[in-house]
Amino acid sequence: MKYNFISNRVNSIKPSPTIAVTTKARELKAAGKDVIGLGAGEPDFDTPEHIKKSAIKAIEMGKTKYTAVDGIPELKEAICKKFLRDNKIIFDINEISVGAGGKQVLFNALLATVNKGDEVIIPAPYWVSYPDMVVIAEGIPVILDTSIESDFKVSPDQLRKAITEKTKWIIINSPSNPTGSCYSVDELKNIGKILDEFPHVGFISDDIYEKIVYDDFKFSTLATIIPQHKERILTVNGVSKAYSMTGWRIGYAGASKEIIKAMAKIQSQSTTNPSSISQYAALSALQGEEEFIFKNNQIFKKRRDLITDIINDSYGLSVSQTSGAFYLFPSCAELIGSKTKSGVILSDDSAFCEYLIEEAGVAVVPGIAFGKKDYFRISYATSDELLSEAGKRIKIACNKLS
Repeated sequence: MKYNFISNRVNSIKPSPTIAVTTKARELKAAGKDVIGLGAGEPDFDTPEHIKKSAIKAIEMGKTKYTAVDGIPELKEAICKKFLRDNKIIFDINEISVGAGGKQVLFNALLATVNKGDEVIIPAPYWVSYPDMVVIAEGIPVILDTSIESDFKVSPDQLRKAITEKTKWIIINSPSNPTGSCYSVDELKNIGKILDEFPHVGFISDDIYEKIVYDDFKFSTLATIIPQHKERILTVNGVSKAYSMTGWRIGYAGASKEIIKAMAKIQSQSTTNPSSISQYAALSALQGEEEFIFKNNQIFKKRRDLITDIINDSYGLSVSQTSGAFYLFPSCAELIGSKTKSGVILSDDSAFCEYLIEEAGVAVVPGIAFGKKDYFRISYATSDELLSEAGKRIKIACNKLS
């Protein structure tokens, strides 16, 4: 008899599609192929010098031992001050959790709060990991489709219709990965009224792209707008994106003491504390100057405008202007069913993205990975030169279709 050592839990989920695209692009480059990767969700800027120096200093001072499971007190205090300074949210130190990236924080939160059969409402397009995290926690992802007409944002009426007695959480991601869409204060106010109507429901607010916004857009978050319901909101953030610290792996959340304690219990039986050195680097990031974020955003905005213009000038493609993050989510619907010069019919967005990497040497992520077919995601967190070249290649490849 052949034994199957792989659990049903693992078989019920899929590997991260964004990581898969980045890995494929890396492998093709290593094999000598000329490939430009636009799949990675990380800034190409280096971590600022003052943050790196603080990490070196921490090493030299021997800050290399185990820490408290879910974060050193100094970092938690800095996070409390950050929430108060930037978001006008008051948290105590025991209402803060620090994990190995925002992904682990979300993972911990869902494992700590979702029971078998609980429902988690996720607007699509969504970050690829949300549904699979819910499945691992034995919950049920409830996907709500959104459209370009609503700027890919969910409406309060959609939420009301989707909520059942089994609903545990609603996930809101603003600015959004993959679309770059951002919820305004008024939109969040209207969505927040859901908590008045359904006392058994909570919100997870994924704010990881908070500081990467453009065109005078003013970021806000649910716990700021409806502080009376702070106990039913989990606010997730981290230093990965704005501070160019993806590899340092530090994310954090503010929530009720009960939820934070449960998350710490989960983390104590998995990774224990995040890297001690990374925690001291994150401390420096949150306490230091942030002028570099403004400068980086100006560069991102220039890149956004560059690739938006190229995409909208490409045969069969279209995309709307975005207000945050560093992604575009163009439609390729007009090209579905078209034929390549070799006679291959592009049957869906996955086939289109496969065509781009084979024909143009450009790696992007198909929209179906984010729960939205006939679209694809571009990350413009790469150099102007590479982005411009990738855009030209995409345009030429689209012009070859019939």
